[in-house]
This record gives sequence, structure tokens and C-alpha cells, in this order.
Amino acid sequence: MTPASARRKTGRELRRGLAVAAVGREGGKADAVDPDIKDANLKRLRRIEGQIRGLHKMVEEDRYCPDIITQIASAQEALRGVGRQLLRNHLKHCATTAIKKGPKEADATYDELLELVYRHLR
Repeated sequence: MTPASARRKTGRELRRGLAVAAVGREGGKADAVDPDIKDANLKRLRRIEGQIRGLHKMVEEDRYCPDIITQIASAQEALRGVGRQLLRNHLKHCATTAIKKGPKEADATYDELLELVYRHLR
């Protein structure tokens, strides 16, 4: 078996590397974050934390399975809502900035966005 550094990269890895190199974001900071959106997201996440603690308690107490499943669906939808707001902010600020830099950065940003949609927003 060849070491990871010596093996050939897949198309997906190459696109990902290009997107990260051009946009320079993996593990970095956002270009801009709307303070109102950030506050709303933090508030939503605190509420979701409470929902998860409630789910934990429901499972410990052997509550009726359909009730637990309903609460799981509610927590998942709340997380999707936070994800939608984060994606909106990313499109409005980070992606827009990268696209304006030029064709290479724009292509990498488009690939990054498609990858985000395919991987996380199903």
C-alpha cells in the first residue's frame, strides 16, 4: 500500500484542494458574519441543546418511541434551519467575495458550493 502522500488523488480530492486553496477557508474564519444572524443562530443552538437533553431524558425514562421520534425530527429540523442561515451567510459574504476575485476562485467556489449541497443539504 502506498502512503497517502504518494498515492494519486481522486478528482474529488483535487477539486476540494483547489477550492480550499483558492478560497482559503477550510478551518479558517468567515469573511463576514451578520451579528443579528449570529445571535439568532446561537439562540437556536441553545434551544436545540435543550431539545437534545430532553431527548436524552425521554430515552432514560423509556418514553413511547413515536414521541421520541417526533422530538428527534423536531431537533433535526431546527438544525436544518441553522444550516440554512449559515449557508445564506456563506453565499452572501464568503462565496460572493471569492467569486469576485476572478475565474479561478469562482470555479473553486462553485465546486465548493456544489460539494456542500451534495454532502450536507439533502
